[in-house]
Amino acid sequence: MKKILVIAFLTLTTMSLQAQEELTWHTDLSKATGISIKENKPLFLFFTGSDWCGWCIRLQKAVFKTHEFVKWAKENVILVELDFPRKNEQTEAVKMQNAQLQQQLQVRGYPTVWFVSATKTADAKVNLNALGSSGYVAGGPQVWIDGANQIIKKK
Repeated sequence: MKKILVIAFLTLTTMSLQAQEELTWHTDLSKATGISIKENKPLFLFFTGSDWCGWCIRLQKAVFKTHEFVKWAKENVILVELDFPRKNEQTEAVKMQNAQLQQQLQVRGYPTVWFVSATKTADAKVNLNALGSSGYVAGGPQVWIDGANQIIKKK
């Protein structure tokens, strides 16, 4: 009986810790831009093929789903996923938004992460200023985060 209680406790504790590790990935750029301006954090635009791109899946597992990245992301950026799936359904608005950003930033492969700063102009328009980009980087989360920090310093 004690073993069952211990196992149950450990399972619930693990689930609780995983829930705390969740990040908010926005799919609506205009909403994310408003948050970015309000919190004075750059946008983290993750161009991915979530259901077919092996390197995208690998980057997520090796970096984006680690404790180090979760902590860093919460403190430094507003996350936006710009997905180009083959099987999963998307609204036409999301498809159009993602394609437009892909074209503007000249994304040619996946995974690609662009860091951009958002600013409001005097006439209430929003400008996105490209800071730099990255892709899959071997070496684990800290190597990836160090590279990202070099890019967002330009903010």
